[in-house]
Amino acid sequence: MEKLLKLLVVNQSNFIHFIRISIFIVMAWIGGLKAFQYEADGIVPFVANSPFMSFFYSKDAPEYQDYKNPEGKTVQKNVDWHKANNTYIFSYALGTVIIVIGTLTLLGIWFSKIGVLGGLLTFGMSLVTLSFLVTTPEVYVPNLVGDFPTPQFGFPYLSGAGRLVLKDIIMMAAGLIVASDCAARILAKQKSPVEARVLV
Repeated sequence: MEKLLKLLVVNQSNFIHFIRISIFIVMAWIGGLKAFQYEADGIVPFVANSPFMSFFYSKDAPEYQDYKNPEGKTVQKNVDWHKANNTYIFSYALGTVIIVIGTLTLLGIWFSKIGVLGGLLTFGMSLVTLSFLVTTPEVYVPNLVGDFPTPQFGFPYLSGAGRLVLKDIIMMAAGLIVASDCAARILAKQKSPVEARVLV
């Protein structure tokens, strides 16, 4: 048991690098998917209902509810609506930003100052994503009614979309961890010449 504990301690910096790599994989993959129609359509409820992002679209919520393309299905009138809404242009830009943030975070392995920026941007992006839990109706199970009254709907019953959003709290914490690690490395480099002079 003691060997395991020592192994974990010795490899702490490697584990923090692993967090950076994990953030990059998530950001690059999800950011890359923003270039595709189904993913661009899928983020519309989040953006359209957000007071921080809705101005990027030309249509008002909840009009998008009449033009949803289910994943794996393409309906031309829905695609035309999304083009007029700026859905795809915004998605391309957002995907680029996400990939850039992931890359900055990954570069923190070698460049501490860049890593601080990447970590803080990861934290900020996650904070915005978590705000969807307040602004987006689709993150909670709807009361669609059936053969009997729906027993679980609304807060705190997260839908599939809501469960995906909630996971960003892990990304938020990870962003702070990698940023603080880079900050510690920067401060250590700044202190070392002073300490060397004291020792002399």
